Amino acid sequence: MQSTAFTLPPSLPLRHTNPNRFNRSLNLLRLSAKSNDVASSSSSSFTRQSWSLSPSSSFKFRPQPLLSPPKSTSVPESAGQSAADSSSLLKTLQLGSLFGLWYLFNIYFNIYNKQVLKACHFPVTVTVVQFAVGTVLVSVMWALNLYKRPKITGAMLAAIFPLAVVHTLGNLFTNMSLGKVAVSFTHTIKAMEPFFSVILSAMFLGEMPTPWVVGSLLPIVGGVALASVTEASFNWAGFWSAMASNVTNQSRNVLSKKVMVKQEESLDNITLFSIITIMSFFLLAPAAIFMEGVKFTPAYLESVGLNVRQVYTRSLLAALCFHAYQQVSYMILQRVSPVTHSVGNCVKRVVVIVSSVIIFKTAVSPLNAAGTAIALAGVFLYSRVKRIKSKPKAV
Repeated sequence: MQSTAFTLPPSLPLRHTNPNRFNRSLNLLRLSAKSNDVASSSSSSFTRQSWSLSPSSSFKFRPQPLLSPPKSTSVPESAGQSAADSSSLLKTLQLGSLFGLWYLFNIYFNIYNKQVLKACHFPVTVTVVQFAVGTVLVSVMWALNLYKRPKITGAMLAAIFPLAVVHTLGNLFTNMSLGKVAVSFTHTIKAMEPFFSVILSAMFLGEMPTPWVVGSLLPIVGGVALASVTEASFNWAGFWSAMASNVTNQSRNVLSKKVMVKQEESLDNITLFSIITIMSFFLLAPAAIFMEGVKFTPAYLESVGLNVRQVYTRSLLAALCFHAYQQVSYMILQRVSPVTHSVGNCVKRVVVIVSSVIIFKTAVSPLNAAGTAIALAGVFLYSRVKRIKSKPKAV
């Protein structure tokens, strides 16, 4: 780096100048010139770690290193996404397990129930036993605080009473049909439930079906008719009992909408089912004694040549499976939409029909199988088109 020298012209007078003051000014000028040289040099070589002001200078200027941007301390997106995927997978597994238990309990209920009804032709007594086991289960559940015991008022019981009546009749008619015809045929007839649901909703709730819903009912009715004509175990008592079960079960659904309980006294589905079970037991027990007498005692079962232990065991298992699949069904309904639950119910009916045909070795003709398949396809279609709302007419 070159230094700049300053000289004064000879004509400049110096007689009034203080030498010390002149020297200080000269030093300031030199420092200013050197600073300009440093600035020009640093603009071209700013990446160096140190710069020298002059060859003879011992002063070193060391600039501070540039600060790096602060590192982010937030949780990586991949970790959050992984946690969300794990939670979603766990919920899916839980829901799949519930659907599996729903189908499994339903299969075993129909198997054990059919075996008991085939050996003991007293459907009212069998139904009372199922309600009695359910009453015990509900009482234990409330006593041990496994499920919150509801505060029941007289107004609530009055509102629930019609639901308990149709619930009792629905299960009774189902057992009467299972005692007369094959399990597969009973469930094929029960595929007509959407048909009666549409009719009763239109009559009592004023809910008119859309053209899509009406169209989906045609394969249901046609499939059930074809299956009935070709059913080997067909008899009118079993047929009309299954039809009566459809009417009463769908009447229960309509009444649950028609008879509304106050908002502050509303009940969840599991609690409502528990109360209805207890009420059904007290409603049907006197009727069973009056209609069929006491036919479930060990002495009577032995007198007709039945294995008491086997009948009792299968009756208990059937009752436990009945209430288990009902409880699981309501648990699923709390997690999914009604449409998804309806589709699952349609699949459940298919599983029950196929399993009963295999276990009981039911004779099925091609036309009978075709009629059942058409009816179940109509039920599936109904569950899909039910959510399609009709467009309001322009005024």
